[in-house]
Amino acid sequence: MIQLLSTDFDGTLVNHFEKPPVIPELFTLFRELQKAGVRWAVNTGRELAHITEGLVEFRFPVEPDFVLTSERDVFRKKPGGKGWEPFGDWNERCARAHDELFEKAEPLLKNILAFLANETHAQAIYDRDRPIGLVAQDETEMDRIVAFIETAREEQPLFSFQRNTQYLRFCHASYSKGAALGELGRLLGIEREEIFATGDHHNDIPMLDGVFARWVACPANSAEAVKETVRKAGGYIARGIASEGVVEALDYFLNGYGLAPKKRGLFGR
Repeated sequence: MIQLLSTDFDGTLVNHFEKPPVIPELFTLFRELQKAGVRWAVNTGRELAHITEGLVEFRFPVEPDFVLTSERDVFRKKPGGKGWEPFGDWNERCARAHDELFEKAEPLLKNILAFLANETHAQAIYDRDRPIGLVAQDETEMDRIVAFIETAREEQPLFSFQRNTQYLRFCHASYSKGAALGELGRLLGIEREEIFATGDHHNDIPMLDGVFARWVACPANSAEAVKETVRKAGGYIARGIASEGVVEALDYFLNGYGLAPKKRGLFGR
């Protein structure tokens, strides 16, 4: 049975261009699954404060059990259910690894910043004095920037990045949405074969390649690289966009594969 859901937020659950941005059927399904004991984690590039704001903004009547933020950190609900706290020591280890990486990669970062300034219209994003990412003017420019970084980082293989539309975040290669999902599964004692993951963009690929989740899917609005990853992992590419596609994919796996936590399945079947 599926015991853990790992879902991206923007573009996967939320369609910013439709009304409503999330179909009511998704809320109903997630509520039923949680009542049956299935855990739900939002696995997002948003920071913690931003995802809590997003859940309120889009009026989610159901709350995730966990939030995996910034494509790396793992949080669980605080005792009593109000607010969030780090789950285990993963976030501390992640922070130390990134501090060490950014110190070693300082020459590489200077090289990347020079390329941005001289060859693009992109803008670097800083956290205090540290460059932590960038925003490009469009995805065509981002393709060119990514090609440069891939070549420039050959001598620093642990220096990597997570890309989402026109935004890019520098990161340690050992930390991603997939690695965070793997750690959450370990902490909960939930195996890969009991995990479902869905996402729509490049930064979701590490949780959709079949390494950390056996059951993977993406909505119709996903990037082509995401669809190809899901296809290779034996997953499901939905016809529906965003939340419609997530409901469609869960129906496919829960009822079509007999993975629902209740004998009669969901959706009244």
